[in-house]
Amino acid sequence: MAQQGSKNQCTDMSSRIRFSAKPDRGGFSMLLSGINAVNRFLQNYGHEFVRLDETALLEKSCKRTGLDDFGDDSFRQPLGVLLRSFESDADLNLVGRISAKSEIVRMLCNRLRMVNDCKRNLEIRDEVVRRPLFITGLPRSGTTFLHALLAQDPACRAPQVWEVMHPSPPPETASYHVDPRIVETEKELKWLDILMPDFKRVHLIHARYPQECIAITGHAFMSYVFETMYQVSSYRIWHDKSDKRPVYEFHRQFLQHLQWRCPGTHWVLKAPSHLMALESLLHVYPDAEIVVTHRDPLKVLPSCASFTKVLREPFTNRLDKEQIGNEVSSRWEGSAWQALHFRQVNQGMGGHFCDVQYAELERDPMSVVRGIYRHFGRELTDKAELAMRRFVAENPKDKNGVHRYSLEEFGLDRETEKRRFQFYMDYFGIPPEL
Repeated sequence: MAQQGSKNQCTDMSSRIRFSAKPDRGGFSMLLSGINAVNRFLQNYGHEFVRLDETALLEKSCKRTGLDDFGDDSFRQPLGVLLRSFESDADLNLVGRISAKSEIVRMLCNRLRMVNDCKRNLEIRDEVVRRPLFITGLPRSGTTFLHALLAQDPACRAPQVWEVMHPSPPPETASYHVDPRIVETEKELKWLDILMPDFKRVHLIHARYPQECIAITGHAFMSYVFETMYQVSSYRIWHDKSDKRPVYEFHRQFLQHLQWRCPGTHWVLKAPSHLMALESLLHVYPDAEIVVTHRDPLKVLPSCASFTKVLREPFTNRLDKEQIGNEVSSRWEGSAWQALHFRQVNQGMGGHFCDVQYAELERDPMSVVRGIYRHFGRELTDKAELAMRRFVAENPKDKNGVHRYSLEEFGLDRETEKRRFQFYMDYFGIPPEL
């Protein structure tokens, strides 16, 4: 009984960690290191404080919300595969287990509440998502900056971090900028400063910033968000082979939910992982308009590997930088091939795509924006352009510090990677960066 009580106390403590009002980086980091050390010791003797059991997670979500209808069962197989991969592949430390459990419960609760919202408001499913604008491309090629820049158009809609984290009840236009969930989300995001002190140096994040699509598809548990945050290799293999159309159907339902009481002229959306699912994306969104950013892979790969290291490091007992380098190189070589092949086979769909060079985006972002609007026949109003220019002025490169990285740090050879990606460089005319 004493041992069980100890487990319950630790689990109860861990469930409260993320909600402390004023975390102290140094002291808390030392505390987490100590907790993880104790947990590793106990793991060696077969003890685990936080178990990722599917039935328990579903029951906890139902208890927290008072609801029991998760909608269709399509999420259950992906969730099961993910949980098994957490146990077999990820080598999670205690913080990683707490994080995974907390996020899964949050997303399950969101599913329950959103299904309940739709039951009470049947017209949500009648919402039409027209001409969504998707931004994709290799990671670290300007997609996040361009997403935030295009989202400055006051007429459009971009899913903000706060409403993706807490989508129920559906947001309303009248209270959109003062919704109390914004402050709640800002408090939650403060934990990034503790767990990942380098995060802001490599990625823009704020409750009111646009959120990328992998945070939406995470609610269907078929999302590249999990392989980014954790080493879940068996889940990744399964996910790569899976039909992506159902998850884009869920993605559309999520947008219907958000736009029901807070519409815009069009959605501005973003995720590098769309490169791997262009056929499914266009099947669900046949009128989608897709901006593809391009950058020298020799700059993309080490930056992406470094970002992956920042994301995974707090959550695992084992971090292998060479493994991350190989994984990143393989992932994005394959994605580049998939995207290029799709466009070669479907050349009649060329009007759906607008290609953007990172060098041009960095040199003259507003020229790139005007080119995108012109390509898709959209009107760039004076009000939108003024807002975008203000955003550019307020967000210079390296605003939060310089992100330093190298190919060699992650076991990548420059000449080998150059040969691997030469097909991509040649096809899209990508200039090498010095």
